[in-house]
Amino acid sequence: MASQVEVIRIGSRKSELAMIQTNHVVELLQKVHPDVEFKIVTMETIGDHIQDKPLASIGESNLFTKELEKALALDEVEMIVHSLKDMPSKLPSDMAIGAICEREDPHDALVLRKNLSGITIDTMKEGSVLGTSSVRRVAQLKRKFPHLVFKDVRGNLNTRLRKLDEAKDYDGLVLAVAGLMRMGWEHRISQILKPDTCKYSVSQGALGIEIKSNNQRMHALLKQLNHVPTLIRCISERALLKTLEGGCSAPVAVFSELEDNKLTLDASVLSLDGTELREEENSITLPQQLTQEHSIDTETGAEIQLFSSVIAPWISQNAMQEAEALGVSVAKGLFEKGAGPILEAAKAEIAERRK
Repeated sequence: MASQVEVIRIGSRKSELAMIQTNHVVELLQKVHPDVEFKIVTMETIGDHIQDKPLASIGESNLFTKELEKALALDEVEMIVHSLKDMPSKLPSDMAIGAICEREDPHDALVLRKNLSGITIDTMKEGSVLGTSSVRRVAQLKRKFPHLVFKDVRGNLNTRLRKLDEAKDYDGLVLAVAGLMRMGWEHRISQILKPDTCKYSVSQGALGIEIKSNNQRMHALLKQLNHVPTLIRCISERALLKTLEGGCSAPVAVFSELEDNKLTLDASVLSLDGTELREEENSITLPQQLTQEHSIDTETGAEIQLFSSVIAPWISQNAMQEAEALGVSVAKGLFEKGAGPILEAAKAEIAERRK
């Protein structure tokens, strides 16, 4: 009698981009676990249902995760694939990020209307309209390009590009490079915006896989999906955001780098109109060995620790702890420079917009 095949259910949003990302994770899992069957379970989130409001004005910190986490809590799925930038900086107490896959390019991109060519954001005419729903992007770009006009645009990537190409409301859009690359639309990228123009969102470009924190079987399945440099950088970025108490729609922007065990985190906090800016940068040298031979016992939970909601038993706990501490120290440096009142004013203004 043939043995029963193990089936693991993976939660995902229904959007085309979410499905591309989840199928990518399934392919990675299938390569290392060919005897396991991975089944995708799709559902819609609050962020998917509400398409007529800017994200920041909806008033939820878990717009794209809440329904998926309910399914995980009820054991309807064993893991969830998220765009890591959509995940709150604090997860439910019994849940954790069990793996972070290799990061796609985290930067933002300028995508121009098809009849425009040969220009950059620096050479766009006064009054040109750029579409974006991100307060982070608007704040940075308003500061640098006060002659441009910024207009909200919602919907999935297909919808946004259709609005750009078919209507005359926008001259261009500002979108994440990662999403465009995953959809196979890299040919639409007119310009990649570097950090001196527009720093990116915390964890942008990375995929996070959420599991129940005490599920040892899921830890074992996900072990080989972790990309250590990405994980270390994202722990630091998420620690920054959590310390600042900023949600994924806060005007907080980052740039991080890990080279030769030197981890650098550069962060900005801005007012919504871009007139106020506070910046802080710091670096640390991590331990030479970023992985460890023997994993910590995740079943007892006696020794395991979460760093920015991440559990990675096969990665150096010291390295993760130091990465988290860097994020906290950069956030504290921003507070010392007066970032607190700027963030509070931004939250108050966003709350007012919801009324």
